[in-house]
Amino acid sequence: MMKLFFTTLLFITALTANAARLKDIASLRGVRENQLIGYGLVIGLKGTGDTQTDYTNKSFGRFIEKLGVKITPDQVAGKNVAAVIITAKLPPFAKAGNPLDITVSSIGDASSLIGGTLIQSPLRAGNDQIYAVAQGSVSVLGDGKELHSTVGRIPNGAMIERDIDADFSARKMYRMTLHNPDFTTASRTVLTINKELGGQYASAKDGGTVDIITPAAYETKGVELMATIENIDVNPDQKARVVINERTGTIVIGEKVRISKVGISHGNISLKILDEKTKKEKSVDDKTTIFDGGTSVGDLVQALNKLGVPPKDLISILHSIKAAGALQGDLETM
Repeated sequence: MMKLFFTTLLFITALTANAARLKDIASLRGVRENQLIGYGLVIGLKGTGDTQTDYTNKSFGRFIEKLGVKITPDQVAGKNVAAVIITAKLPPFAKAGNPLDITVSSIGDASSLIGGTLIQSPLRAGNDQIYAVAQGSVSVLGDGKELHSTVGRIPNGAMIERDIDADFSARKMYRMTLHNPDFTTASRTVLTINKELGGQYASAKDGGTVDIITPAAYETKGVELMATIENIDVNPDQKARVVINERTGTIVIGEKVRISKVGISHGNISLKILDEKTKKEKSVDDKTTIFDGGTSVGDLVQALNKLGVPPKDLISILHSIKAAGALQGDLETM
């Protein structure tokens, strides 16, 4: 089991050295999804709707009145109706008439939304403006073993009612933000973009922000410019970091984590990480494994793996090395 774990670890480490497309490590400022939310009623339930929620009856009563039928809340058979919150994500550059997938979640004491139909409900953004209208048959969610009957989805259950204003193509400047801010990555991004565009058009505002001035050749061609830039390969840098999940015994190690000169004793295990001068002066001990100073954590894990050290002990050893100040990188515990 430990051998399989370490093989996977090496594979993950190797991947970090490869370049990534800029679109996968950064986002264009202002181009993002927006959250939509609404309140609605699911009808047609077979006695599984809300039973003790006055707001459900009042909401349904007002809805019926809009259709020309006057009733009082106590005349509503609530067990066939459920109040729900509707959520959706409005994509960037959304246009009127485009469909959206929506999720409906019961907020009352309904036991199930199976077989229900959401009646027409407006969806609002954070600015309280209506951007879509939802309606349709609810499909209850499940993981194949258990149905989550008070939450459901409606594929293409909402229709966008208004365009998202975005004067994108005529911009004079674009700003990209790195998903993982880093000065080295930002500097590499600037150099790569300028080389691709053939001039000094990109500059780093800080470790997470890169500004790009529109070249004359791309004026009014913002789409073509971003299509060129987002496909540029950049080799992102990363901090030296070890991440430990103590519950599962999983350890993920960054490729740049190193260990300084240190001696380790854990149970019947004895390890020493020495510099070259000290290594030459050591006495021979077959039970002691010697590493050069600056060895990688990956090499240490491999050696401990060969000695049959279980993940729990390995985690303890890494914590102790960090406490001794010999682990050159961050140690994070999940």
